[in-house]
Amino acid sequence: MKTALRWLGKGVAAAIALILLYQLWIFAHVLWWIDHNPTSTAFMEAGLARQQDKNPDAELRHKWVPYDRISSHMKRAIVAAEDAKFNEHEGFDVEGIEAAVKKNLKKGRLVAGGSTISQQLAKNLFLSGDRSFIRKGQEAIITLMIEATWSKRRILEVYLNVIEWGNGIYGVEAAARRYYKIPAAKLNRDQAARLAAMVPNPRWYENHRNSRGYQRRVAVIKRYMGYAQVPR
Repeated sequence: MKTALRWLGKGVAAAIALILLYQLWIFAHVLWWIDHNPTSTAFMEAGLARQQDKNPDAELRHKWVPYDRISSHMKRAIVAAEDAKFNEHEGFDVEGIEAAVKKNLKKGRLVAGGSTISQQLAKNLFLSGDRSFIRKGQEAIITLMIEATWSKRRILEVYLNVIEWGNGIYGVEAAARRYYKIPAAKLNRDQAARLAAMVPNPRWYENHRNSRGYQRRVAVIKRYMGYAQVPR
């Protein structure tokens, strides 16, 4: 019995050590990306694998652009669409989380996350798209790391440069060129709202931008863009 307990204790200690090492590995990347741009993310790698299952020669469309070369309309549109309190909170929108918890309890499963831009970025950089309470916990830890070490400007810059905007399309520069044949710096108010409206389900909206739900979402985003506060 004592031997079994001893081995159990060693196993638990080893598991804890591995978890801590994983957190340190993540934190090292977070620190590096304070002033170095990510060349790939967990979501990009998953997207490339998905594309190459159909076409082994498939490549992602992605080009990094600095914050100052992204249209101010685009910045306001994405904040209005995804995280109206982005400039105010420290990574988590408490009211949004409470609403998501109520919805999850009502459905009896994890269907909503109340995610902020910071949380979405944490997920995109390191995690899978699966919904689970364990993944949400890891997402929260990474969000705290990012919020503690990055400026809001940096968070929004990286977010706009890595999120998905359709099959194999990542970042606002690739999206602007794919849908409007212009650089991200030249996106106007309407174009920015339309791109922001795609973010919750980009692969579906890529071919369904005439749907009624999409058009309603664009209208709502345009209505609130003027109130969105973005980092300078």
